[in-house]
Amino acid sequence: MQYLALLISGERERTPDEGAAEMAAYQAFHAKAASAIRGGDALLPAATAVRITGGPDAPTITDGPFAEGAEVAGGYYLFEAENLDEAIALARDIPAAKHGAVEVWPVFHSFEPSRRLTGNDWLALLLEPPASAHTPGSPEWEAMAARHGEFQAAAGDHVIAGAALHDRSTATTVRVRGGEVNVTDGPYVEGAEVASGFYLVGAEDRDGAVKIASLIPASAVELRQLAGVSSL
Repeated sequence: MQYLALLISGERERTPDEGAAEMAAYQAFHAKAASAIRGGDALLPAATAVRITGGPDAPTITDGPFAEGAEVAGGYYLFEAENLDEAIALARDIPAAKHGAVEVWPVFHSFEPSRRLTGNDWLALLLEPPASAHTPGSPEWEAMAARHGEFQAAAGDHVIAGAALHDRSTATTVRVRGGEVNVTDGPYVEGAEVASGFYLVGAEDRDGAVKIASLIPASAVELRQLAGVSSL
């Protein structure tokens, strides 16, 4: 089974030594977890993000950042794991778990990337109010899935990969403090919206990525450019 791991932390300036130490920590994690990692990358700062609301019929574009000083997603991984316990064991070794948190979401359905990802690609995180975040497999979810099929057909090769997530009741947050692992049910941030899925999209520039993401049938889309540092 696949699991999405969202890396949540505060954004801050790092000295060259701090940056090198963090990179070394992630390289060590990649070496340890390589057999389970199916994808992932760091995300560019939230100041470069775009939030799209209103759906395809009346999209409203807002530039980031959206919550000054708040902890935000700084990267993601897609894991292959036998069960949640195995996914949590992977998440606790991610360096972000030691100073922030890692949200672990079981994936309901995904499709493999059509090509290797680069820094010209974007993560589009789909967000829904809890009332409209339908349970995968339900009639309401199937109706929305049909709309996503239409989006994928319209976007064509711009859609590189994507996944639908199970509902928020299945999410788990992992933190590590002082060597102790703390696991709690639910997403890290109890907000007005919850993640329901994601797409990886390719575009020549930011405007092109926004145009594609504006077609996604979701209450809100947070569009974040990949850093292109993954070797996966």
